[in-house]
Amino acid sequence: MQFDFFPSRQISWYMARMFLTRTFAVLAMLVIVLQTLDLLGNSGDVLAYPGNGDAQLWHYVGLRVPQIIARFLPFSVLLGTLIMLASLNQNSEIVSMKAAGLSAHQILAPLVASALGVAIISYAFNERVVARSTASLNAWQAVDYGPIPRDSGVKANPWVLDGNNLVTAAIVAGRGTNLQLRKVEIFNRAGNSLTTIIQAPRGHYEAATKSWVMENASQFDVARGTSRNLGTVRFGHDIRPDQFTLAKVDPDALTFSELRWAISNLHDAGRPTAELEASLWHKLSSPLSALLMPILGSVAAFGLARSGHLFIRAVLGMALGFAYFVADNFSLAMGNLGAYPPFLAAWAPFFLFLLVGETVLFRTEE
Repeated sequence: MQFDFFPSRQISWYMARMFLTRTFAVLAMLVIVLQTLDLLGNSGDVLAYPGNGDAQLWHYVGLRVPQIIARFLPFSVLLGTLIMLASLNQNSEIVSMKAAGLSAHQILAPLVASALGVAIISYAFNERVVARSTASLNAWQAVDYGPIPRDSGVKANPWVLDGNNLVTAAIVAGRGTNLQLRKVEIFNRAGNSLTTIIQAPRGHYEAATKSWVMENASQFDVARGTSRNLGTVRFGHDIRPDQFTLAKVDPDALTFSELRWAISNLHDAGRPTAELEASLWHKLSSPLSALLMPILGSVAAFGLARSGHLFIRAVLGMALGFAYFVADNFSLAMGNLGAYPPFLAAWAPFFLFLLVGETVLFRTEE
């Protein structure tokens, strides 16, 4: 029995049912309160656009609710765990379980298994619902809650690396192999020194040779300060057309696979991707944070069982849980700034607080 994490089916179902009902009850309460406050703060902006009314307000609510659910689901797991364990402790049910021979980990096992299910649901919900609603809401907010225009396909001021050289264009129009460039410049570099600048009023992609063609090009020699006409110039055999059409990437508006594809394209174009890589790994670590909450909140049931100060134990468990969220946001911010490697920025808080929770549990109860 000591090596069986689920020694009693009845107790396991009882614990899991209590955990899930309290978690989703807390989540429903948070969503209702926070959505009401959010709507009070933004309804004026939605209705400010001529013609908007109740239908647009409900549309805003439909796009905003998935974001609130995704943001506060881990908080709900933490609060649901604390409410459940404090109630069990107050009614001496934890004492009865330990008297029956169950260890602290066996008592928490149904909660951790249920939290794993919540994490899987959270990941699927983020991928299927939250990413799409975020993209739609961002586009709607960008036009001040008016009609969203269709994408014209025109990009301004993109840049791409061609080996050690930098290629820029003032305007990029079209799609695929029909891409057209305007005001093209190539900055040729030798090491860290700029040697020549090639300029052309226009350029296009030539599918037959898989290269780019600049028309009426001229070259400026930086060292000599002289310029000369080059006519037609071919360049960028390794530059794909889609690398010029890469716009700013919003990681919250993309699924895991879409963000990974965007990072690959940005990397091929020579653009920095550390911030996006941290967000990519965080799409996995964020839902899994639900697994930590039963362990961090277990102090409400086990931590100071003989002291009788239930409120203090609940506050301590809440403090551990909220400390994780603070550390997670801080680590992700450091990853976005480039101070932490992307993988470390996303996963370090998870493993750190997993060790902290297990240490507290072993030192106090096991």
